[in-house]
Amino acid sequence: MLLSTQCFIHRGQMQECNPDAVSDPFTKSQQEDLKHIFQVLEEKIITFVKNELKRFKMMLTPDYQEHFESKEEDESEAREGALKMAMHFLRNMKLKDLADKLQQKTYKLFYLIVGGLKNMIMLFFSYIGELFVQTELKRNLKKKYQSVFEGIPTQGCSALLEKIYTEVYITEGGIGKVNEEHEVRQIESRSKRPAGQETSIRCSDIFKLLPGEDEPIRSVVTKGVAGIGKTVSVQKFILDWAEGKENKDIHFIFPLLFRELNLMREKQLSLMDLLHHFFTEIKQLTFPSQGKYKVLFIFDGLDECRLQLDFQKNESLTDVTEVTSLDVLLTNVIKGNLLPSALLWITSRPAAANQIPPECVDRVTEVQGFNDPQKEEYFRKRISDQNLASEVISHIKLSRSLHIMCHIPVFCWIAATVLGVILGSSGVGQIPKTLTEMYTYFLIFQTKQRSLKFENVHDLEPQWNQEVILGLGKLAYEQLEKGNLIFYEEDLKECGIDVREAAVCSGICSQIFREESGLYQGKVFCFVHLSVQEYLAALYVFLMMAVEGKDIISRHQTPGTSIQHWKQTVSRWSPVIKKSMTILHKNAVDKA
Repeated sequence: MLLSTQCFIHRGQMQECNPDAVSDPFTKSQQEDLKHIFQVLEEKIITFVKNELKRFKMMLTPDYQEHFESKEEDESEAREGALKMAMHFLRNMKLKDLADKLQQKTYKLFYLIVGGLKNMIMLFFSYIGELFVQTELKRNLKKKYQSVFEGIPTQGCSALLEKIYTEVYITEGGIGKVNEEHEVRQIESRSKRPAGQETSIRCSDIFKLLPGEDEPIRSVVTKGVAGIGKTVSVQKFILDWAEGKENKDIHFIFPLLFRELNLMREKQLSLMDLLHHFFTEIKQLTFPSQGKYKVLFIFDGLDECRLQLDFQKNESLTDVTEVTSLDVLLTNVIKGNLLPSALLWITSRPAAANQIPPECVDRVTEVQGFNDPQKEEYFRKRISDQNLASEVISHIKLSRSLHIMCHIPVFCWIAATVLGVILGSSGVGQIPKTLTEMYTYFLIFQTKQRSLKFENVHDLEPQWNQEVILGLGKLAYEQLEKGNLIFYEEDLKECGIDVREAAVCSGICSQIFREESGLYQGKVFCFVHLSVQEYLAALYVFLMMAVEGKDIISRHQTPGTSIQHWKQTVSRWSPVIKKSMTILHKNAVDKA
């Protein structure tokens, strides 16, 4: 009811209401609330203005340092108003210079904030770019290393590394004098050592500190005889990193094979040029000299290096963009002049490991190959028929020489190839019990690959086999004299070997192609193991004497330890070659 007509009963009488005399209780409460609100508002405004005036006062002092201040977004307009009000009253007080100075200071702080935001945005996009590059590198490395070819890269038959990988035994040990003993004899000597004399280390932990160590590990040299598992260990290390399983603190891994670097030994380039050549996905990245990224360089196969690597005379280099020879680049990376924060992992056969100056090496490890349980694990993974795998294992245990050689993973592959066929077929004849017999059967099986892969070659096969075996024997002989375990197309042509035919002879001569597109692409060849190369060299010496009456060894009178050592090696093989040739001839006739 409206106040103008509102009435009430007082002492039983109707009286007209006086609007001036009556107050609405709700309106009165609102007025009290409004009064309280404005009291609080006045306090807040005064406090805010006082604080802003204090801030302005500080900004006008000579020793004021600009810095970022955290503030709510909705305070910005209030601060802007307070600033305008302060400058207004300063100018009214005839203090224009002070007002102008206050305005300049606040604008400078504004630009500082804007610049900081810009830098934050740039850092964010830089991080996204680095993450993308790292992801691409990991994807490409995983694609390259997730599959493994055991001895026959050209045959097209690969297996996932995760499914067949067997951990090899790796120990930590210092660099001693060069062991002049033959590598097969080194394997035999090592097998006689009592267990527990050496510190074992997992492949993925080679850069991690052992108990009692406090100095960080920058450079590691891993040595081991040919075929012992160095390269496959590198492959597993890279694959685990690419899949995010191990060494997650490393940003980038760059594996570089010396057999591929040899193809670029005449080039002039910078470290960045070298990386961009092999890893095109990183072209948008720059590598400062100090620690922005944790980088690992892996140099695999130092013993295959055909560069001089003169650590004493090569000039020092610190600029990753400076162009020089590949030899100078590598020595400066190894010495820590280029990218000194980068980690370094070098693999090598023992005799070549001493090329690296001791002061450049923080840790030395040695791949010992398979121990006895690991041998059995390998054969059971490699041979799907477990009964056949048990037969192979039992036969190998009966022969001391074969059992010792199975410390070498590559020899395990050869043994699985040969014994798997012989023991798995009916009408078994003579089973190989010696290293020479094993390689003779291996030679038979691999030369027969041609008749399995191509039609209408049976009539030409004996002549083809003789030509290829003699050519490969000559190659093995001449390259062994030079101390080379790897060779290139020109080396094959000098021995009369057709590159295409060499690819057909799958297991005897492995052909390695670089899959990534780059400025240079070439072919690198090697025998599956040093002892296979020695066997073929000795076979060549025997055949040249038996067929053509030529005594090749006596024609070489060059003095020197390496030549004499090599002659002793060939002589060691020679007494059993004649027996092996009888086996070879008989099987060739039976299967022709």
